[in-house]
Amino acid sequence: MPENTPLVLRQDAGAVAILTLNRPDTRNSLSRAMIAALHGALETVGAEPGIRCVVLAAEGRAFSAGHDLKEVTAHRSDADGGAGFFAAIMAECAAMMQAVTTLPQPVVAAVEGIATAAGCQLAASCDLVVASESAKFCTPGVDIGLFCSTPGVALARAVPRKAAMEMLLLGEMVPAGEAHRMGLVNRVVPAGQALAEAEALAQRIAARSAVALRMGKRGFNAQAGLPLDRAYEEAGRVMVENLLAADAEEGIGAFLGKRKPSWQHR
Repeated sequence: MPENTPLVLRQDAGAVAILTLNRPDTRNSLSRAMIAALHGALETVGAEPGIRCVVLAAEGRAFSAGHDLKEVTAHRSDADGGAGFFAAIMAECAAMMQAVTTLPQPVVAAVEGIATAAGCQLAASCDLVVASESAKFCTPGVDIGLFCSTPGVALARAVPRKAAMEMLLLGEMVPAGEAHRMGLVNRVVPAGQALAEAEALAQRIAARSAVALRMGKRGFNAQAGLPLDRAYEEAGRVMVENLLAADAEEGIGAFLGKRKPSWQHR
């Protein structure tokens, strides 16, 4: 693939932005350059009020195989044994994963093929996951003496604790159907249909009020890690903020008047 080929492609479909990892020859591994490209694309999309939902997809037969182990290994010859590079890439990857979670718009992953290690982490960081029947999820670091600690952060927030630990301790491939049962995947579709279904979901989401989507995602994530009383305080604060928005007034009025709302997205 030519060196000037973009690592992340973007295509807009109305209010939906589709970001596509574009290194199928490396199974869309999360090299340092790929992490930076995806983080940059997310920051750009996040600042655009006209975009109300994002789809994250990938070219080729893999969603993402995780970190580029060849790149990692090459830095073992550094003077510090690679410690500086390892620390930098972990910090950069963590910042990119958090950008998915904190992005104002909901993010829907379209997973075809494998999503392993940090690739599984990326899928788990998204708000919704659509997987094809041929998709498989795995955190196989334990097989090579490298426990998937950072993927475990996202995984533990997406599935029950014991399900996460089973994936992390065994490193086995989890088929899409099983990933659906454990809560990692929202929908399973025929092979080759993940992107179409993810875009269809994204279009349905994007038809809603942008202000409600942004407040809702932010509020949901803010309360998720809080004790029950504080969670209700935070959610109540978000509800008040949302009720004061023009779109809430319009939406409630439309409901009571039995008409379709006309969103102003504010």
